[in-house]
Amino acid sequence: MDINRVKQILSSSADIDVTYNGTSVWIDGVNEDGRTATVHLRGPLEERSVVVIAELKEV
Repeated sequence: MDINRVKQILSSSADIDVTYNGTSVWIDGVNEDGRTATVHLRGPLEERSVVVIAELKEV
């Protein structure tokens, strides 16, 4: 995925399915470096992780 698509997803009201390493995640925001984003797993766990944007996939 690229940074422009991540920004579109963040500004959208639609529920867009995104995965990281095959796991469904919510994107919380783009980090200042422009290469990484903060995400958390969909579901009851709210543990956040910083991941490389290029490794996110839209389903």
